[in-house]
Amino acid sequence: MPLVPFESLGDESRVWVFAAEPALDDDSASALLSITDGFLAQWAAHGSPLTCGRELREGRFLVIGVDQNAADASGCSIDGLYRKLADFEKESGVSLLSRGNVYYRGEPDGVLSASREEFATLSSSGAIGPDTIVFDTSITSMGELRERFELPAGGSWHRALLAV
Repeated sequence: MPLVPFESLGDESRVWVFAAEPALDDDSASALLSITDGFLAQWAAHGSPLTCGRELREGRFLVIGVDQNAADASGCSIDGLYRKLADFEKESGVSLLSRGNVYYRGEPDGVLSASREEFATLSSSGAIGPDTIVFDTSITSMGELRERFELPAGGSWHRALLAV
């Protein structure tokens, strides 16, 4: 039983955040979660099952976590996860593995995305600023996910993209 409720993973658990571009509709979200659950249910590193869980946030962020206390995800096992997600990309046309976009909360439109250059331009025009809520997809632990996944741009690495 390596697949566990996502929220039960401890703060030290390793996480990967994959942002969907464009946002997932209900059918794509269901397909992604089905494929992910099938993979995670058999995910192992060097023959040892990985204790892991997943969560889909905002219809946009697939977050996968592994309890490193039980067994560490190895390079080969992580490659397997990326291959599975790359297969989903090819089948669905939804990008999950690209790291080029910035994700932010745009009221009332929910989560929006922009290239780094577009984000900087939005800042220069005053459309966004230090209080704009951004999503940090670079986090690597459950503790970081809980503490700083969603925060104001002025308090994150995104501040480097803001007009001064």
